[in-house]
Amino acid sequence: MDSVRSPDWPVAPLGGLAANSAAARYSSPPAPHPPTARGVAAPAPPPYRPSTEPDAAAPSGVTPPAAPPVPVKILVAGGFGVGKTTTVGAISEIVPLTTEAEMTSAAIGVDDPGGRSGKTTTTVAMDFGCVTIDRSLKLYLFGTPGQARFGFMWDDLARGALGALVVVDSTRLDDCYPAIDFFERARLPFVVGVNAFDGQVAHDLGAIRWALAIGDHVPLVRFDARDRLSVRDALLVVLDRALDRANRARGS
Repeated sequence: MDSVRSPDWPVAPLGGLAANSAAARYSSPPAPHPPTARGVAAPAPPPYRPSTEPDAAAPSGVTPPAAPPVPVKILVAGGFGVGKTTTVGAISEIVPLTTEAEMTSAAIGVDDPGGRSGKTTTTVAMDFGCVTIDRSLKLYLFGTPGQARFGFMWDDLARGALGALVVVDSTRLDDCYPAIDFFERARLPFVVGVNAFDGQVAHDLGAIRWALAIGDHVPLVRFDARDRLSVRDALLVVLDRALDRANRARGS
């Protein structure tokens, strides 16, 4: 079989582009450099400076896009079966991320959801949802697991949070003590929200404040975890508490 001979491309000068390269065949010849005195380097081009003139391509009268809303991380915490998952789901503008697992016979005597609850699942990691307050503010809600055996996750979930809503069942106040102790130790602003199961609470707010041993500086509100507007009002109190803390820290 005869061998196939490659075409005879012209030989490129030493140090130049190969004659069969795309740049040599299709590009325009380079512009000659200005002559310089022997041994004197050519002056360097001026540094690049961005133009301050308005973009000619942009149509006149068009306003630039608005800045994205500021993200704010809020925790929704409390004891087991107090309504944390319901709280996040009631206000989230997206389908909330939940890590619910079926409760089995192994939880008998360990997890007590309360006599009024028909709870059959439990959060084993966290709940997540978000809600846009206005054009400048967006809340990202992280619901914590309520059982003590998942308490190791609280430190990670609380990192970067500006405040917390501690959800309380007025018939099982002792279940929320660990959450209150956690946020007091972490020095994180929090609000205690008493969830009105079936529209009622077992005690008035003054008695609940005394039983929880929280100071007057900690807001105590009543809300319904199933109602979007009620949850919104409780979260606005959390925002106000976090803003007050930030302003006092800035002034000190």
